Amino acid sequence: MKHKTIIFGLSVLCAGNMYAQGEFQIVAQTLSDADNQPLAVHPVPSERQLLWNETEFYAFFHYGMNTFTGKEWGKGNEAETLYAPTKMPDPEQWLTACKKAGMKGGIAVVKHHDGFCLWPTSTTDHNITRSSGYGPQANIPQLFAEAARKLDMKYGFYVSPWDRNSAFYGKDNYVTDVFLKQCEELALYGDDQFEMWVDGANGGDGYYGGQNTTINIDASYYYDVPNLRDRVHRICKNCVMWGVGGEARWIGNEQGYAGETNWATFNPTTDSNAIRQTGEEDGWQWLPGESDAKATSDGWFWHAGETVLTAERLFQMYLETVGRNSTLILNCPPDKTGSLPAAMVKRLEELGEMMAVRLGTDLASAATVIASEVRTAGNARNYREANLIDGDKDTYWATKDGTHSATITLSWEQPQTVRYLQMMEYIRLGQRIQDFKVEYSEDGTSWQELAKNIQTTTVGYKRIVPLNGSTAASYSGSGYRAKMLRITILNAKACPTLSSISVF
Repeated sequence: MKHKTIIFGLSVLCAGNMYAQGEFQIVAQTLSDADNQPLAVHPVPSERQLLWNETEFYAFFHYGMNTFTGKEWGKGNEAETLYAPTKMPDPEQWLTACKKAGMKGGIAVVKHHDGFCLWPTSTTDHNITRSSGYGPQANIPQLFAEAARKLDMKYGFYVSPWDRNSAFYGKDNYVTDVFLKQCEELALYGDDQFEMWVDGANGGDGYYGGQNTTINIDASYYYDVPNLRDRVHRICKNCVMWGVGGEARWIGNEQGYAGETNWATFNPTTDSNAIRQTGEEDGWQWLPGESDAKATSDGWFWHAGETVLTAERLFQMYLETVGRNSTLILNCPPDKTGSLPAAMVKRLEELGEMMAVRLGTDLASAATVIASEVRTAGNARNYREANLIDGDKDTYWATKDGTHSATITLSWEQPQTVRYLQMMEYIRLGQRIQDFKVEYSEDGTSWQELAKNIQTTTVGYKRIVPLNGSTAASYSGSGYRAKMLRITILNAKACPTLSSISVF
């Protein structure tokens, strides 16, 4: 009893310190979960990762010294005057063309491995101030950020940590006096940046200030990544640090596809390209995938004589990346004039028209939706089926705790021609769905399974299922005449949550 008395005395003393002596405050009791929300399945995304995921489809613009030398990886010994745009570079033209394709933003390469900087940096003389043509007049980060804001598009910059020009590379002061300062300089071009691309290529042969040697470093500690993230986030709080930055992962190939099974969770200690394509169901870090791919036949930088991939092929890439819980960053390289070639502009417009026809009219919005189970509503939130088709990303459907399987049925008064099913989990609470199947009924009585020859496993931020089972020929044929469409969630890590269902 004496022990209990002492504890009580301490409690009163603390209360006396918080309020006037001898005074007590009455606090109304509140329930910790008045809205009856499901518990999160960890890990979960940060707010900046959520905003990044919503960008979905955006452009890569490889433009710089290599555009004029015809190389992909310059060695760092290129004379600054070789960078010589024949016209004033036009980032607004780049972004306008990509917006017509359905993209929501873009990332400009402003420093590649050759170390040449497309802005007047204080860290090196190897920059546009010593270039020729229209080069000295064109601060690319500044022009790009201004164009993105004008067009209401997201933007960011690619800055290579590997610098084959710098005499300081491999030494302690390179990171503090060159690389981190360059990242901070770029962050200052706008605190609304959504991504900074920190490439994983590092170390090897190079000019290195005339040393002409090979330098190898350990990227896991050399670039001081925790400090890099902190310094950039202080300026740009919603800027995801890609790759070396550790907030989004390379999907494991440069071909425009992710795994049909694709978890946003990942364990970097078991890294491999195969695992990067699928993620890891029990990964301890939220590290969503980004797929980088080329829209042209040759390299990442512009090359004379290259061709642009067909709109059909680009649409297939979209289905195999954005449609598989990844984002897609599609490379569209400007030429020596500082503009996108006419063939690229035309192809991007064709892609946008194709996207509008194939994924532009959501049939689910006119459907009746019934689920096998609905979670009990809380004080200010409900989990009803209508949330699936209300167009609000902040509402969602969920089952009760302990229920890991469920069915959702969409029905129409008259049969609809359907080709794609799109689903989105409410990933603020983590990624959950492990297995599902899709069926349709033309008469409302008999059922046939769709997409049987692909893995209908994970959903994540977004999953688009071509109902004929083929991303290569997703729009061919007559589609399926469905009076009813049924999604069966066969298993989930916890009670499933879905923020939306769309049918096209």
